[in-house]
Amino acid sequence: MAKKKPTTPTSKIKTEIGQGGEPHQQVKKGEQPLTTNQGVVVSDDQNTLTVGPRGPQLLEDFVMREKITHFDHERIPERVVHARGYAAHGYFQAYKSHSKLTKAAFLQDANEKTPVFCRFSTVAGRAGSFDTARDVRGFSVKFYTSQGNYDLVGNNIPVFFIQDAIKFPDLIHSVKPAPDRDFPQAQSAHDTFWDFVSLNSESMHMLMWVMSDRAIPRSFRMMEGFGVHTFRMINKSGEAKFVKFHWRPKLGTFSLIWDEALTISGADPDFHRRDLWNAIQSGNFPEWELSVQVFSEEQANEFDFDVLDPTKLVPEELVPLTPLGKMVLDRNVDNFFAETEQVAFCPSHVVPGIDFSNDPLLQGRLFSYLDTQLSRLGSPNFHQIPINKPKCPFANFQRDGHMQTEVPTGRVANEPNTLDEGSPREDAMAGFQSYQAEESGQKLRIRPESFADHYSQARLFWISMTEAEQRHIVGGFTFELGKCEEEKIRTRMLGHLNNIDESLGEQVAKKLGMTGQADSIKPVVPVREVKPSKPLSQYSVAPKSLQGKKIGLLTTNGVDSKLHEALLKAAEDEGATLAVIALHKGAIKTSSGKEVKPDDFLAGAPSVMFDCVVVAPAEDQVEMLASEAAAVNWVRDAFGHLKVMGFTEPATAIFEKASVDTDADEGVLKIEAADFSNFIKQAKEHRIWDRETKVRTF
Repeated sequence: MAKKKPTTPTSKIKTEIGQGGEPHQQVKKGEQPLTTNQGVVVSDDQNTLTVGPRGPQLLEDFVMREKITHFDHERIPERVVHARGYAAHGYFQAYKSHSKLTKAAFLQDANEKTPVFCRFSTVAGRAGSFDTARDVRGFSVKFYTSQGNYDLVGNNIPVFFIQDAIKFPDLIHSVKPAPDRDFPQAQSAHDTFWDFVSLNSESMHMLMWVMSDRAIPRSFRMMEGFGVHTFRMINKSGEAKFVKFHWRPKLGTFSLIWDEALTISGADPDFHRRDLWNAIQSGNFPEWELSVQVFSEEQANEFDFDVLDPTKLVPEELVPLTPLGKMVLDRNVDNFFAETEQVAFCPSHVVPGIDFSNDPLLQGRLFSYLDTQLSRLGSPNFHQIPINKPKCPFANFQRDGHMQTEVPTGRVANEPNTLDEGSPREDAMAGFQSYQAEESGQKLRIRPESFADHYSQARLFWISMTEAEQRHIVGGFTFELGKCEEEKIRTRMLGHLNNIDESLGEQVAKKLGMTGQADSIKPVVPVREVKPSKPLSQYSVAPKSLQGKKIGLLTTNGVDSKLHEALLKAAEDEGATLAVIALHKGAIKTSSGKEVKPDDFLAGAPSVMFDCVVVAPAEDQVEMLASEAAAVNWVRDAFGHLKVMGFTEPATAIFEKASVDTDADEGVLKIEAADFSNFIKQAKEHRIWDRETKVRTF
């Protein structure tokens, strides 16, 4: 082996330089050395075994072959849907015993914390796509209960595109990249998707949600979750109720606007991931309240929609929410692949006290999710992977299989048996028992007539929105349909939109330059008159708060130290964070000489990354900052994105260059170190919605 020369140490790790200049870090005495997977200590991890320094490599080099072979097989098949995901550990804690509703053990004791693993995801894009795509978000929670694992596998939207699982492959094939050209990626703005949904009017309610701001959430921490389907809860007496699951974020539900989503996808494709990771790392643990809508089968029969139809929701005015408990995410994963990638959620994973309904989409998912894990994780033993393994005792006679990691003992692998008195046996009292629903009828392939109303709840969603939310829905449809090359798809969709609400159809047609060109589409059943439901609107019920949000401070060397310190304190008091943005990444000094390390640099942190902004350069640095196009755009974009903006007197020149009037509206505020309470108060409003019609025409 070539002689190695010691280097000048730059750290506590001893490093020697090889003959070709390559570094060889050496293990310290008593520490774990680098080994192969068979435990053989590796002497050189930098060079392949060769015949002489410049000769051919030798096939006998088992160290290199093992390393390369393992690398070649690192990737497993990504999920067909929900491929891009991010997750965290936490706990669920019931508020009180809910024994009248269910016998599920994790909902009985207010002092018990049930471990959970929660994964958020986008649906259409691949694992390497960007976070802020317009898309449904998966919201799946694995409860590690004392009765076994329970998976609540939902989305951030309470309804879905289709009514029967047999259409799921068609839906996903339509939204995925076209098979001939393999684009577009992670978006639905193309012909195949809109051709499919425009031929399936059952998709109209879901489309209203996806074209709204719900499909571009501000943060996973500010996103609702839903079980989508109707489930049953059963108590110890065998009494059953229908339930709909809801997750409500403690921080409130907030979204991006479309222009922001587009910019962020380039500035930080990992925007949502980074936000969740950083919040948990800093101790700002996100929290959601789990609630259910509870109703009897008799009540359900009185509704003017079918609760087994996954394209319908139950308005809260009809059935209010019953809070069950809270989920807190307080620990990031230790290894993304081992946990987030290998976690297997299956709607069929339920515990005693929770059962299924006959929702045809749910029934198909009960098969599909288990089946896909067998393909993706390669073995029926995926439950032995640590992230999927129950934390309660489990035992059965299932044996062998690919990647078996358990070592069962004994001669018996069947039941009943008399050869092993200690082997596991069934428990009629504590075991899972399905609800004894009475079912009868002919064997048919037929959709219920009660599923035929495809427009009334889409109209309900539309009329429940604020004016700003309605503008964004119009903008969403306009953008997506504008990307469709086939005119027949656009005219067909305009016909559907007219059935939902004529005003909606007319506005989208006008934006597309297609007024009067909508197809005439007759609904199967008449569209009902409906009353608005306030909870469907994000911003009608949004809390006035800065908690969990981010204030961006654009500044320079010589920033007013009192202002900087006061902003830090104000952010902390409000449960927000302050990010200092300077021209460069290097440290700057305040007016008092204190060194401050910027959180980011101007070119890498456009104002779109923040919920509200402050521009406060030192007076002698204004000219320099104003000469930077990125600084001018920082101000211009913040105004265009309807953010609340604070500025100090020296910053006026930058606002003038950005053509932003410092007296434009109540959201542009001059501040001083001594008092900026008006800025904080206004920033709690989230955005200046009245500004929107002045800065864009959609």
